[in-house]
Amino acid sequence: MVKKELILKIFSASYMQRWNDKLRPMQFIELDKQAHKMVIAYFLGKFEEEKSDFNWIDIIEAGIFEFLQRIVITDIKPTILYKIKEDEKRYKEFNLWIYKQLEPLIEPLGKEFCDRFINYFLDTKKSIAKRILSAAHIYSSKWEFEIIERANPNGYDIDFIKKDFEEKMEEYYDLEGLKQLALYNSYKKFIDLCGQLRFQIRWANLHRIPQTSVLGHSLFVAMLSYFFSIQINANPKRVYNNYFTGLFHDLPEVLTRDIISPVKKSIEGLSDLIKSYEKEQMEKIVYPLIPKRIHDDIEKFTEDEFQNFIFIDGKKQTVSSDDINKKYNFSEYEPRDGEILKAFDELSAYIEAIAAVENGSKVAEFTNAIDFLKEKYQKKGVIGGV
Repeated sequence: MVKKELILKIFSASYMQRWNDKLRPMQFIELDKQAHKMVIAYFLGKFEEEKSDFNWIDIIEAGIFEFLQRIVITDIKPTILYKIKEDEKRYKEFNLWIYKQLEPLIEPLGKEFCDRFINYFLDTKKSIAKRILSAAHIYSSKWEFEIIERANPNGYDIDFIKKDFEEKMEEYYDLEGLKQLALYNSYKKFIDLCGQLRFQIRWANLHRIPQTSVLGHSLFVAMLSYFFSIQINANPKRVYNNYFTGLFHDLPEVLTRDIISPVKKSIEGLSDLIKSYEKEQMEKIVYPLIPKRIHDDIEKFTEDEFQNFIFIDGKKQTVSSDDINKKYNFSEYEPRDGEILKAFDELSAYIEAIAAVENGSKVAEFTNAIDFLKEKYQKKGVIGGV
């Protein structure tokens, strides 16, 4: 079971400010940073996935574990955290305390999940998953810093932070994906393009708190898809497809911006026209930036993202959620639960609308969205076992 309190705890990261001791040209939010980090982890992972000790579920879970740790310790200064890590005994006590804070929220996910969570931090060995997540963390933080540096050129510790990032990045240049990012400017531009979704605010025409971004929303959907995937005993390929579709499903919006649903539905055929334009722009702008090895994935994650599918003999087939559960819940079919992802996408919108109202917004669009979505899913009931 996934508790409501866990879902709201994850959403609370959309309130968490980063770099709040620096002059910032924009808000840097923890949910957005974690989302960008997982985009980078995916890119790095694609160059390591053939290794015997590599596992995509390890990457996904490592990202979730580190995210949950971060929302407990909030915006602790990195130098302090590194100092704690140097003392193995204190770091163990620190993580046990973190686990105690999270235990009531994650215990319903099962003992195995809880054991993996605590062992991830107590095990001092640097697994391939930990190294990829560490590299992605440093790269995404450095990406933020390069924006902040321009606004704080004479800050007292700017030179120190810059040097520290450069030294820490050097520890991970054995990762092929990081070498590729250094060698090919097009790959770096892809990471920058994904990061740009941090600047795109959802419900942009309405005043609300918190102002969630398209990228932060995408991670929220991805994490929900993971929690519910393990609840229905989804096979590893299904978990992979669900999670990364959640993470990348709104990538085309970096080319069109976040067009709200009422506009898409205002004219018959407009939604299809927008989809066609998104596909055209993805082929023109995004695919030339990325390695060929991830073309199929990105296409799968961004086109018909809310469609259930399986693959049989290399051909994609649309199936129902019930059929995936009953007949195709095997990695050989590469299933994806698009219908469930749509529900999580709308659950995210529902929580955003509730938060806006609770934080004082009187805009009718939010109350209308709350009423509409509540009624819609009360009628639908269970979708694919969720």
